[in-house]
Amino acid sequence: MSGHSKWSNIKNRKGKQDALKGKIFTKLARAITVAVREGGADSDYNSSLATAIEKAKAQNMPNDNIDRAIKAGMGAAEGQHFDTITYEGYGPSGTAFMVQCLTDNKNRTAADVRHYFSKYNGNLGTTGCVGYLFDRKGVISIDKDDKTDEETVMMAALEAGAEDFEVEDDSYEITTVPEEFISVLNSLKEAGYDNIKGDIMFLPQTTVKVEDEENLKMLDKLIEALEDNDDVQEIYHNWDEPEEDEEE
Repeated sequence: MSGHSKWSNIKNRKGKQDALKGKIFTKLARAITVAVREGGADSDYNSSLATAIEKAKAQNMPNDNIDRAIKAGMGAAEGQHFDTITYEGYGPSGTAFMVQCLTDNKNRTAADVRHYFSKYNGNLGTTGCVGYLFDRKGVISIDKDDKTDEETVMMAALEAGAEDFEVEDDSYEITTVPEEFISVLNSLKEAGYDNIKGDIMFLPQTTVKVEDEENLKMLDKLIEALEDNDDVQEIYHNWDEPEEDEEE
């Protein structure tokens, strides 16, 4: 992906994330609570919960917040009902977007997402319109340090069931099929790699360069509007985002 870490390219696109930390924690807590309601509080048997917890830890969400979200799910079996929905659409310059939402009001969320795409030179599409441009994969990132040897990490990952292994400037990137994500992640943690984070993502098969200045501005505004919506959990796109934009 243009020489960038898969994790950094998708999960840490702007320093602005820090300013959104409170909102991010709220969304993560909602995902954990819903996972508990739907599958129970034991992450060994509830893969959705295990993934939601791992996602929260990757964003440095405090353990107390995670525990509260789990307890909220355990005590709210008859509470609010949430639906998981993935919207597909086209952004400026034909970029492809996958927007994952967790909502208690599908009509409101659909209207909001449609509005954002229309406002910022894109359009909301139908299910399947861009999904074929992405692969759903588990992505695990291990930071490089004096204790991590490339060959040792690679062998540990492949033996645990990883699908692919890549070396980036500051990390090792491990790809799995979604079904094996938690198993591979736990195996690597048990092997002693604690500088690790992971998530299940939609990875674009190819990326699109955008040169038009107006469309570049519209892309930023579209992503910011989606990020600011309480119902939006994750945003994936195939825009080959300039590196300098990620560091602003």
